[in-house]
Amino acid sequence: MSYNIRLLVSCPDKKGLIAAVSQFIAMHDGNILSADQYVGEDSATFFMRLEIEGEGFGLERDEFAAAFAPLARQHEMEWSMSYTDTPKRMAILVSKYDHCLTDLLWRWDAGELDAEIPLVISNHPDLRSRAESHGVPFHHLPVTKETKAEQEGEMLRLLSESDVDLVVLARYMQILSPKFVHAYPDRIVNIHHSFLPAFVGADPYRRAHDRGVKTIGATAHYVTEDLDAGPIIHQDVAHVTHRDTVDDLVRLGREVERRVLAHAVRWHLEDRVLVDGNRTVVFE
Repeated sequence: MSYNIRLLVSCPDKKGLIAAVSQFIAMHDGNILSADQYVGEDSATFFMRLEIEGEGFGLERDEFAAAFAPLARQHEMEWSMSYTDTPKRMAILVSKYDHCLTDLLWRWDAGELDAEIPLVISNHPDLRSRAESHGVPFHHLPVTKETKAEQEGEMLRLLSESDVDLVVLARYMQILSPKFVHAYPDRIVNIHHSFLPAFVGADPYRRAHDRGVKTIGATAHYVTEDLDAGPIIHQDVAHVTHRDTVDDLVRLGREVERRVLAHAVRWHLEDRVLVDGNRTVVFE
């Protein structure tokens, strides 16, 4: 089976970085299929995404890290790599709203999301049949204020046992603890049903309606300790009018939520997102 290698690099910007990485690939008989780079204006940080043809590449999988390490140290690089024939393992957390879960599972079945989904976790039992109809194990872990720490501990155990790379909050209506967030840094993607930073927190569609907005939106972002304030991956909007009720805003908003979350998840799965402080660089 053919495969490609994806290499992500970030480091302080200086002359010769593109040449240095390209020369390393060429030295090992590598063929670069695509290359994207960007320099952050504020941080003066260099970001690069390379996709390298696996066939004919001169380094075995267990040899790449040791070979690349001297170059990475020389240029103070933070870097990661992945192989396209080894899909990431993605867990989905959900509560009662089904639209984002349904959309992700449909796209996954259709081959649009290159991932393995070993489990769905929910604090409600309602969507068990939805997950199991796609052959995905469903775990119901109810939570109360008194049992939250215990419930999160069980979630972390399940995620660890399933060797999960990415956690997707598909309208999971619980705030995660710092302990949970720190277990998966820049690997928890949430969909928030507003165009952040507007209407942070609960019930944003009603607050948007009360404010008389003419545009509603949705935001996919990485989760941090600060509520709805993590690095934004993707956003989109829908236009509304004075005739639209709160229910109309919810209906229109759910269409945007599905689309925005799917884009953000796919970009993460394809190693197209690099975090730059509280921002992201997305090589679409």
